[in-house]
Amino acid sequence: MTWLRQLRYRRGGASVGRGGPGHKHKQVVASSCFTSANNTCRCLRLRLSSFPPPLSLCSSGFNFSQKKRNLRLCSSSAASSSSVLEKRESGESSGVGLSGEWEAVIGVETHVQLKTETKAFCSCKSAYGNEPNTNVCSVCLGHPGMLPALNKKVVDLAIKTGLALNCEIHQQSKFDRKQYFYGDLPKGYQISQNDRPIATNGSVKVPMFVVGMQTEVFPACDVRIHRLHIEEDTAKLTHEGADSLASSGGGGGEASKASTLADYNRAGVPLIEIVTEPDMRTGEEAAAYAQELRRIVRFLGVSSGNMQEGSLRCDVNISVRRKGEEKLGTKVEVKNLNSFSAVKAAVEFELKRQSSLLEDGRGDEIIQETRLWDENKSQTQSMRSKEAAADYRYFREPDLPFLNLKEKQAESISEEMPELPCAVRDRYLSLGLPVADTSILADDVGTKDYFDQCVAAGANAKVACNWIVGDIAALLKEKKSSIEECKLTPESLAKMIQLISDGTISGKIAKQILPDLLDSGKDPQAVVEEKGLVQISDSGELEGLIQDIIDNNPKQVEQYRGGKTKLFGFFVGQVMKASKGRANPKLVNELVTKLLNN
Repeated sequence: MTWLRQLRYRRGGASVGRGGPGHKHKQVVASSCFTSANNTCRCLRLRLSSFPPPLSLCSSGFNFSQKKRNLRLCSSSAASSSSVLEKRESGESSGVGLSGEWEAVIGVETHVQLKTETKAFCSCKSAYGNEPNTNVCSVCLGHPGMLPALNKKVVDLAIKTGLALNCEIHQQSKFDRKQYFYGDLPKGYQISQNDRPIATNGSVKVPMFVVGMQTEVFPACDVRIHRLHIEEDTAKLTHEGADSLASSGGGGGEASKASTLADYNRAGVPLIEIVTEPDMRTGEEAAAYAQELRRIVRFLGVSSGNMQEGSLRCDVNISVRRKGEEKLGTKVEVKNLNSFSAVKAAVEFELKRQSSLLEDGRGDEIIQETRLWDENKSQTQSMRSKEAAADYRYFREPDLPFLNLKEKQAESISEEMPELPCAVRDRYLSLGLPVADTSILADDVGTKDYFDQCVAAGANAKVACNWIVGDIAALLKEKKSSIEECKLTPESLAKMIQLISDGTISGKIAKQILPDLLDSGKDPQAVVEEKGLVQISDSGELEGLIQDIIDNNPKQVEQYRGGKTKLFGFFVGQVMKASKGRANPKLVNELVTKLLNN
């Protein structure tokens, strides 16, 4: 694919270079095949006889450069028409005051990248972070005559996720072409599933626990799953320059430098899209649903769920209506939500914006559109009017047959399902763990596995939980490390807990050696013996130590025996100091009481 990384198309010129300096330029024919009514988009077909089959892209202008081995798409003055949409922004003039009679109706669409070795319909590597435009081939770039071949693992992972979401798995489904023209879609269409998805009609119970909440059970809200379908991902676009593609470039200057880098490694990576019913009413519920969905896909092992890598991407659909009404308001879709806090904040902003417009009698300004979340300004901004299904001109993918599952394929996958987050939380509560600690342990599959292995090695569940969510979590956070990278094995933690339980070391000594154990992974017993930290539990040795302290502090002894019982802690502290923390605390308390009261 060397030709792809070396293709250069100049704005305002008609020449294409295929190599380094001095390479002979050849003429290129650039013809406009589509122009929208507001002139915001032109699709250019680049044809060069000596090139491989052509790549069709759509944007406001192009400049394919070798910089970073990315394709560079440069914006032109045609993008200035986006200012029409920008004028209908956040409703800042309507103020913040609300009557409190409005509610948001929220549905979430989530794209989840599947953890496969290769892409959905070709054998290109599916991996994050590789050099741009290296994991590409004629199939995922849409060259004429190339045929897609479905990756079997994609189907298995989709079924597994559908089962985890309590969906009905359909024995037969089909693929469709979703047509639209944009620079991230090399074929000019996306292979997806329209009217016959692989799974429908599911549900998920979403925990709504927040830190500080006093409860013995997990509060939850139920969210229905409308559908789950398979599709391929698009290329990754990175916008650069003055307002990037939204700039009003044209005659040069800063605006003319606006551009977009296109990395086609992501084009064709397998996705599942999970669409909910509009069952959520607050930003907290929408964010909690997204968090639970990420837990589920991670526990299943179907996706990394890393939002920062784009492995899990949420689009939120929001409409506003008066409380008590059944009729839905005008739906607005918000994209660019790359964190759970952004999901919550976007919903809250849209509720405020739309309800303010309705109260001001400007409800006609709320239109069905796609808006972007601006993290810096903490507000949504209009991107484009929302397409309807007819705009995508769906039709069945002619190069793929109907997807017919094998007999009992779903049943066999169901038998191999791992324990899901909801079941894990219930199990931990049955062990007597607090809701707050349970929410931490069951939030991450690595932490869950570590805890389970520690308990299986003989540790008391509550004691192990305290160490994992307390001291170990704090030290790992300080080191910016994860529990998977922790060198202290679950079995070693269980041994350390046993050393405390049988009196070999105290809790204080355990805290003292914990950092060394996390870094070295040594056996706790060996570290204790090596450092000479074995707890002193010999009563005769401790009595002599305590008696010396009593003899050396006659004034404090007299005050204690005169009724100042708070000085008891002073004597205990002196004993622990003299023993360098090795004295058995329980035995020390007993002996100090005995000797002071003689």
